[in-house]
Amino acid sequence: MLINCVVYEQGRKLADIPVEDISEWIVKPGAFVWVALRDATDDELRQMQEEFGLHELAVEDARHGHQRPKIEEYGDMLFVVMRLLEADPQDAGSLHAGEVAVFVGSNFVLSVRNDSRQDFLGVRGRCEREPELLKHGSGFVLYALMDAVVDRYFPLLDALETELDAIESKIFQRGAARTNIERLYDLKRRATVLRHAVAPLLEVAGKFHGGRVPAVCTRSQEYFRDVHDHLARINAAIDGIRDTIGTAIQVNLSMVTIEESETTKRLAAWAAIFAVSTALAGIWGMNFEHMPELKWAWGYPMALTLIASAAGILFWRFRRAGWL
Repeated sequence: MLINCVVYEQGRKLADIPVEDISEWIVKPGAFVWVALRDATDDELRQMQEEFGLHELAVEDARHGHQRPKIEEYGDMLFVVMRLLEADPQDAGSLHAGEVAVFVGSNFVLSVRNDSRQDFLGVRGRCEREPELLKHGSGFVLYALMDAVVDRYFPLLDALETELDAIESKIFQRGAARTNIERLYDLKRRATVLRHAVAPLLEVAGKFHGGRVPAVCTRSQEYFRDVHDHLARINAAIDGIRDTIGTAIQVNLSMVTIEESETTKRLAAWAAIFAVSTALAGIWGMNFEHMPELKWAWGYPMALTLIASAAGILFWRFRRAGWL
């Protein structure tokens, strides 16, 4: 679906134009066209390919989607893919990954958003409020789109860190081991999804500043450097989260082992107490004829007292040793 198709000149919006007029505007010096599509159909992509002269391999990638974040150069044109992450509406504990494919030429920008509820209307408004920067052309628009994508990763990162802190506070809570393990593995899975979006994009952003920079981005290198710094910070934070999750899982498993050991000690202590009582009862239950205490009037009370005393002494010793 076509979201908008706008022509700009010297950093200022001229007009919304029909798609059929794109090829006429992109040949005018000082002007560039910015088109936004959402869940584009094959016919729409074919039309854009004709108007902008897009490479068929890049169009095929945009059509099929599910691409790894990347940058590809086709002559003077750039093809950039970024992932759009958001909370899954069907599962609050998961991240849904959409994507945006951006075609950038010296006089045009085409963004194709797929399988995502996020929009870039705020990006267009920001660029139009900064005509001095928009004069840099399509390279600045690519920066603005990339910056918007990266900024939306920060709330996801904060949510992961907050949840990890909440889980860590319950690691030493008795009986919460299974729940903690499940939550930690779920958190690790979401951190991995975020990392798969950030790490390749970090490499992409690094190609837009310093060294050999694509011609369309040469006037916006310092802005891409800022995006690269943000991505580096997010990537480092994700690595820290993954390391902390690994440590938390090991601690949680250790707590399970400790709890099992304490349970085993309790069972062993009670077994020892009942074993002594059973042994004494077994001795007097053999019913041999020559057992004088069997005919003694105080024999039965004495036996009960001895059994109770032995059990009490063992209970006191085990309690003092911390087994009970």
